Amino acid sequence: MVETALNITLESETILIQQLESIDQNNPQTWHNKLILGDCLDVLRKLPSASIDLIVTSPPYADSRKKTYGGIAPDEYTDWFLTRALELKRVLKPEGSFILNIKEKVVNGERHPYVLHLILGMQKQGWLWTEEYIWHKKNSYPGKWSNRFRDSWERCLHFNKQKKFKMNQESVMVPMGDWAKSRLKNLSETDKRRDNSKVESGFGKNISNWLERKMAYPTNVLHLATECGNKNHSAAFPKALPSWFIKLFTDVDDVVLDPFAGSGTSCIAAKELGRNYIGIEIKKEYCELAAMNITATVINTQLMANHHQYHEELNVADQNYQIYHNYLIQHVLTPFYDKRFEKLNKLKLKMFSNVKILIYLKQKILSAPKILLIVSLLPFFHHRKKQFLGTCWKGLLYIYVNLYTVVLSRNSTVLI
Repeated sequence: MVETALNITLESETILIQQLESIDQNNPQTWHNKLILGDCLDVLRKLPSASIDLIVTSPPYADSRKKTYGGIAPDEYTDWFLTRALELKRVLKPEGSFILNIKEKVVNGERHPYVLHLILGMQKQGWLWTEEYIWHKKNSYPGKWSNRFRDSWERCLHFNKQKKFKMNQESVMVPMGDWAKSRLKNLSETDKRRDNSKVESGFGKNISNWLERKMAYPTNVLHLATECGNKNHSAAFPKALPSWFIKLFTDVDDVVLDPFAGSGTSCIAAKELGRNYIGIEIKKEYCELAAMNITATVINTQLMANHHQYHEELNVADQNYQIYHNYLIQHVLTPFYDKRFEKLNKLKLKMFSNVKILIYLKQKILSAPKILLIVSLLPFFHHRKKQFLGTCWKGLLYIYVNLYTVVLSRNSTVLI
């Protein structure tokens, strides 16, 4: 019934903050779609190997968020993170990906190289540094510094365990844009064949391959606004950031891990996209905040599902009404009225199709013009005899003639 689509109920899944001691490696129900309270290093050691499809996270930056996470000195940051990177590598599936959102800190007027050291250290661990995506922060705060401009971008480092990994490039394609109208309008001979790079990089292009295409593959620069105060967390990134990578590197029902969950943005993105999530957070207040955010997402997701179901059922009901309406017209009403019209036509109205009228007038009551009017209307009724209007007029004319006959019969002899 349509009414049932309006019911709002929570899913059977209950969003729980899972305690470290409750995790059972052999029971995914204890860590799938859970927020686990604890240090990610301790939690990761309790997760089974090769159980995660995608890791996407933004760890505390060096010496940042001291009031929140205590802060980690830039000189100590690489060692601190590499210990956790080993466990992340263990739990990641061979075809999985690891996206690390991070940014160098300015120390004594220059950028500290701890991120570069981290990349080199991870390569020594066996990680492949496959790509570097740039998050362009469209709404970064303005400011003035003596030796630099404001920060408007952050790194999103892409690591893998092997060269062949899961990647759904079509899931993040973008419209071609207006440039295609002018660039592809008049192609040169070079555009119609593969044009290899002049610097012998091994790359090349064939512009003609993109004729008539509506969508193109994106660049490695993501233009997204930041989010902070409105998330009640000191360093929340926009949901669109993890969503983009989740669509790119996972399939439905895959498992997404955020070892520094914060307010739960990555978990929410995974939930909305039909993936399983695991969120690890060391701060209890943020773990509770993430649980509330995910619960709100579950409710909102079901509301949207109910909304779509309701409209789908309305569409089905409307389609069923149309089917019933068409059936009623074709198989009930039309045959009924056809028979009624047929009987009406046979009920003494044959006199109009069989033009056999003998009239003997002894008085001048029935004038010639009236006889001419009746006779002239007969062909019209003969050819429209199945039309309702024509039939009504025929009936009225029949009544008129009979009444007129009664009047004449008193003073004359009328044979019809």
